[in-house]
Amino acid sequence: MNTIIQYIIILAVLLLISLVVIKLMKRDFNVEANKLINYLGGKDNIINAECNMSRFKVILKDISIVDKDAIQKLGAKGIVEIDNQLKIIFGKDARQLKKYIDEIL
Repeated sequence: MNTIIQYIIILAVLLLISLVVIKLMKRDFNVEANKLINYLGGKDNIINAECNMSRFKVILKDISIVDKDAIQKLGAKGIVEIDNQLKIIFGKDARQLKKYIDEIL
């Protein structure tokens, strides 16, 4: 009987540790969306934002104030600049980021 209680306690501790690890590994897209908006020059610099599969396309007023290095450090796999728009490849996270950016804008 005592052994069963020990196993239950060990199982509960392992479950708790697993939940903490999962929580720590989960990305906070709200924070990342705010950072992305800042790196793109702020809310006022963004004219339009769209999401297409793994790409995040944004049309900007002034592309010269964009911090591309910071965007890449945020997790972008690539950035393509065409006139006043950027196509940023974020992979599977693009849609989630777009969702949070829409809430902020």
